[in-house]
Amino acid sequence: MRKLSQKGQGMTEYILIVALIAVAVIGAMKFFGSKAKEGFHTAGDDLSKAVQSGDKSSSDQNGTQIR
Repeated sequence: MRKLSQKGQGMTEYILIVALIAVAVIGAMKFFGSKAKEGFHTAGDDLSKAVQSGDKSSSDQNGTQIR
């Protein structure tokens, strides 16, 4: 009796896992996308202000100094 190759089966399983991860990432980005965009925008604005003012220290949203 011949042994059947399992390479194709393994590759199919990896493709399914990658596809499921991609769907999860796309769903998460749709769900959290606006919050992430807002966070990056706020961080960018803070960095821009710090660079323009020449300030070597900055503070986070809670007012804690970051050096």
